[in-house]
Formats: sequence, C-alpha cells, structure tokens
Amino acid sequence: MSGGARVPRGERSVSGHTSGGASRLSCFAPCAKGLEYLMVDELRSFGIDSAREALAGVHFEGSQRDALQAVMGSRLASRILIRVAEFPCGDESTLYDGIAALPWEEHLDATGSLWIDAHGRSGALIHTQFVAQRAKDAIVDRLRRADGVRPGVERDDPDLRIDLALRKGKAVVSIDLAGPLHRRGWRSQQGEAPLKETLAAAVLLRGGWPVMAGEGAALLDPMCGAGTLVIEAALMAADVAPGLQRHRSAPPTRWRGFDAAAWTEVVQGAELRAAAGKAAMQCRFIGHDIDPRALRLAESNARDAGVADWCTWSAADVRHMPAPKAQRGLVVCNPPYDARLAADPALYRALGDRLQAATPGWRASILCGDAELARATGLRAQKTYSLFNGALACTLIVVDPMRDAARTAPAARAGQPLSEGAQMVANRLRKNLDRLARWRKREAVSCFRVYDADLPEYAAAIDVYVGRAAPHATYLHVQEYQAPRSVDEEAARRRFGELVRAAADVFELPRDHIALKTRRRGKGGSKYGVLDRRGEQLVVDEDGLALEVNLFDYLDTGLFLDHRPARRMLRAAASSKRFLNLFCYTASATVHAAAGGASSTTSVDLSATYLEWAGRNLALNGFSGAKHRLVQADAMRWLAAERGQYDLIFCDPPTFSNSARADDFDIQQAHAELIDRCMARLSPDGQLLFSTNAQRFRLDEALGERYDVSELGRQALPPDFERHPKIHRVFSIIHPS
Repeated sequence: MSGGARVPRGERSVSGHTSGGASRLSCFAPCAKGLEYLMVDELRSFGIDSAREALAGVHFEGSQRDALQAVMGSRLASRILIRVAEFPCGDESTLYDGIAALPWEEHLDATGSLWIDAHGRSGALIHTQFVAQRAKDAIVDRLRRADGVRPGVERDDPDLRIDLALRKGKAVVSIDLAGPLHRRGWRSQQGEAPLKETLAAAVLLRGGWPVMAGEGAALLDPMCGAGTLVIEAALMAADVAPGLQRHRSAPPTRWRGFDAAAWTEVVQGAELRAAAGKAAMQCRFIGHDIDPRALRLAESNARDAGVADWCTWSAADVRHMPAPKAQRGLVVCNPPYDARLAADPALYRALGDRLQAATPGWRASILCGDAELARATGLRAQKTYSLFNGALACTLIVVDPMRDAARTAPAARAGQPLSEGAQMVANRLRKNLDRLARWRKREAVSCFRVYDADLPEYAAAIDVYVGRAAPHATYLHVQEYQAPRSVDEEAARRRFGELVRAAADVFELPRDHIALKTRRRGKGGSKYGVLDRRGEQLVVDEDGLALEVNLFDYLDTGLFLDHRPARRMLRAAASSKRFLNLFCYTASATVHAAAGGASSTTSVDLSATYLEWAGRNLALNGFSGAKHRLVQADAMRWLAAERGQYDLIFCDPPTFSNSARADDFDIQQAHAELIDRCMARLSPDGQLLFSTNAQRFRLDEALGERYDVSELGRQALPPDFERHPKIHRVFSIIHPS
C-alpha cells in the first residue's frame, strides 16, 4: 500500500483539528469500573455536557480544549483518548493496511518517537504485543516511504502515544493525549500496596469530601500507608488540579495536532484556582500508621505534593488511635485486603470499634476488600458501592454519622426478636448470599434471585435489585407462591410476614424498599392482590447496560432475571446481524443485541406501555434512530404480513394471552405455527432463540424434522435459578444445512 493510500471508508481522522481546539472531537476517557457515573458528573462540571457513561469509561465530544481540560482536571480518568479512526480488522493484513492508510504525517514527525498501547482481541489477533508491533511497522513504513526517515520507539516519553483497541471485529485507533493520568507527579516513593490516586479520589468523592472541605472539615486516615488518600484529599481541598504538577515542566504530548494555545489557557486557569485554593485552605489532615517507614514515605510525598504544611503524621495502632479534636470530619481508609496483605476480619472489627469510639460525629468512607470484610467492621453503611482496584473487586461503604453506625442485633432494631421461622429464613438468605457471592463478583451481577421457596413452608421468590445511579439503593421484589388449600390462609399470611421481616433484617432495608406481590385465591383461580401505583422507576445495571425496572406497579418488574444468559448469548451473536425481538416486552434483549453490534433491531409487542418502556431502555444506552424500530402489533399477525429477513430472532411468547386486541393465544397450541412463521423470516444462516416458561410445554416433534433444533438446557439457566430448573426452556433453531 502506498504512502498516499486513502483512509478506508467509514473512518474519521482528526487531522485539521489543530486551530484553536474548536473542532468537535470524539473522545473516550477510560476509568476503573464503578467510577463511570462519578466521571460523567466530573466532566460535566468542566462544561463537557456531552459526557455519557460506558463500561469502564466515559464517551464525550468536544473541542481539543475540552479534552485538555480533562487531562488537567480529571481525578478519575486513567487516560484521555481522541479517536482517530475505526476500521474492520480481524487479521494481520487488515490491521497493517488499516493503520498504514492513516495520515500519520499529520500526527508525528518522521524523526520523532512513538509508543503504541494495544489491548483487546479480534479474530486471529489475540496477542497484544504482536498487534502493537505490526501497527508500529505500518506507521514506520508509511513515514519512511514519504521522507526516507523513520521514527523511533520510546515507552516512557514518546512524542506520540497511540491507543489501539481491538473489539468486535474492529480496530479503534486513538491519540493518547497524556499517558496514565493516575500519576499526579508528586509520588517519588510508594508503599507495599499503593492505592491509585484515581481510586483514592473516588473514595473521597463518594464520602462527600468536596462539600465537607468547603466547610473547613478535618480529614483522618487511621491506616494511611504512604499517604495517598490524605494527599489526594488535601490537593482536592486546595483545588489543585491533578495535572498541574504532572505537566508543570512540559506539555502532556508532542503530538503535531496539539493545540499549545489552548493548553496555555488551561494551565493558567488551573494555576489561578490553585493559588486561590491554597490561600483559603482551612482544613487539617491527619494520617496514622503503625509502620514508621510508611509514615516517612507519607511525609516525603506530602512535601513533594506541596501539602506538608496542612498534614500531621503520627505512628499509632488503629486499636489505640487518639481521638481527633475536631467534632466533625471525614474518615477515609483503605484497610489491607489483597493477597499480598492478608485480610484480617479482626482488624476490620477493631477499626470499626475504634472509629465509633474516637470519631462518633464523623462520616467515614472505607474501601474494603469485599462485602464480608465490610460487615466485619460492625458498621452499618448508609451507602455501599462496588469499585475495582485494578482487577480486584472491592466494596466501598459510606457511614454517616459514626455514632449511629453500630450494627445492633435484629431484635433491638425491630423492637422484638425474630420468630423461630423468620430466623430460619434469615439464616437461609445469608447462606445463599455467601453461596452466590463469588459468582456475583466474577460476573458483576447486581440484580439476582436470592431465595426461591428454599424452605417449603415459606413459599416465595425474593429478587434483589440494586440501582446503578448513586446512591446505589437496594430493593427487594418478593413474590408469594400460592399455598396449598390444606394450609390455613391466616397461617400462610403469617409466614409471609415472617419471610418479609427476615429479608428486611438481613438486607437492613426500610419497608418502602420492599415490593410485595401477594397471591390470594379467589373466583377464577389464584390471583395477585392489588398492586401499588407509585410510578417509581429504578435504573439497574446488567453487563454494563442501563435497564429500567418498576418493582411496585406491575406484576413483573420489566426485567426477567432468569433470561440473563439468553441476553448474553444474543449480545455475543449479534455483531452485524439484523435482529428481531418478538413479544419484546421492555426490549432488554434488544438493548443487549444493539450493544453487541447488531446492524439493525426490530422489536414487536402489542402493548404501547411496554413499547414506550422499550424506547426508554434503548435511549438510556444511546440507541436511537431508524435502525432501532419499535412496532406495536400482534406478533403472529405481524409475522404473517412481514416480508423482511432477519439474521437473529428472539421469541419469548406468553404462555396464555386473551387480549381484546388480538386472537386468543395458547403457547402449546400455537408454538409450531409461530416457529414456522419465525423461520420464514430467518435468513438461511440465521438463528432463532425460542423461549417459553410454560411448565408443561412439549415441543412439536414435527419441528425437528423441518429444522435443526437443540435445547440449551443448563446453558440458559443462571446460578441463582438452579433451584427452579424448569423456570423456562430455551431452544436454538436453525435451518438445516
């Protein structure tokens, strides 16, 4: 490919975006998982209103000055990337050609230096070191062909740092404006297990430190180590931008497109704010640690950061930590919890006990290894957050105030002890939480079934829903199963009350965070009692996607938790596919398919209410426009009239339906015709996922003669529904080869 080869169709270059930083750039700010919403708020505080969360990062569009402001001011971003291009890439040849086609002469002088950070995988490209090497070769070859000179490679301080991400059969090429942003420029020495400054900032922000600092509050870290939390808090209180010291001696990049005038403005603004913030500083900062070596590191780091005058360091065992003089302040702490610093529950308990005694009127923001260690503190958190310290999932608890944080016995909280039956339910709930903990952490599951009539006399299903927006509120959705006629209705009602009380006790929730769906037998069979009409929506997270649920107003919540594996299958299979979702309900499956790269989606349902809900779910995740179609229609009639083809179809019909606007529907009687109509719309190489929750469903044997049918069985059953393996059946159906 010659040096003058044009950029492949569909790509975008940032060339020409160098004058005044005014052109609109497409940017991405990666961050640790769990910090996305905090960073959206942070970027919007800089005036970047286009910021929108993604998995482990935030997308935004703006001028180069906006991007440079993020470089200077973001405490949470790990990098700031400006997208150069995106192109199909699945092997060495397409990688090389796609990179070589880009106008690198606009970004890098041939005598300069570069470094490429490659990550992800696509097709045959699975080794990031090889990917980075071939991308480097393509850039070097293009520049050498043009000038006869080739750039060098420099890891630590290159003229141009490039980010190359491979995913979903594509390569995304970006200019890295400044390299790793967690390096603030003051840390000359670090302790055994240093906390990244970006995560330290998140601990402080979740604890409400910016507001407290504005009020002149004190800050204490009783296990300060090398002082990261204390120093980050002092810089935050003084309004010292995190990039000010990092880039004081030189600009963040020598990229040829760099807007030096915009950077000068950003630096001058940061210097003015820092000078004013330091002059107005009223806060005091206290760091204790049992290790004198760690304290020496903390003192040295504080001097290098320019905050030593406001900090006091002293050796103290957390069990005997002196009480601070201030009546109000924030305790921040990162107790040991990883493999190198073995977690000791007794140490966590000692920390909790001492904080209650020494800082009764204070707030605390404590980063614990997991929920079990958080509980070991003996503190009752008002807010709990899931964060990631590198690849290690951890739990942040916020307690306010400390004097009300002691974990009291359930009997004391409720005014009377749990009954024997309620205690049995509570014990089972705790056992189930422990059993599911590793799976939930590994797969980042925040909405799940925690109880499914485990104790037959306490017959109900309990589902947990955790909101994704701060504060991450926890809710329970409790559905009562119909008791046998042999069970007295009053006894059934009493047992259900015991179950609800046990759940409230275990999860420490107020009654208005528990949605109850109670069955009563009446004329016509088993029916649910009157539902609430609260109009209260909760947005939850599933695999990084935002989905709206309503726990109180409808029989179902808007999200079938048992279909979590099916949605993941659809997302994995959807790339470049035309996707059809029949009986789409709230279109959670469509959102997954769109996130998986579906070329188009069509969602069909008879209910206008559910289609409006579906539209909100799509919009929450940035999917809109003509390529995402919502159709209000009876699915059977629509299939009969439709003439389009689809590559991936999901069909999850109701067991029965007798809507006034459509023909009566019985899945057992209608499924063969329904599947035939689906297959008529399925492309030759396409796949239909057909699901039903009909307990006595039998697939028509003739379907197996017309199509290749396989039942997915346990592949489609998540761990939290293992007690109820017949909750649904899912079939994969394709045309015979």
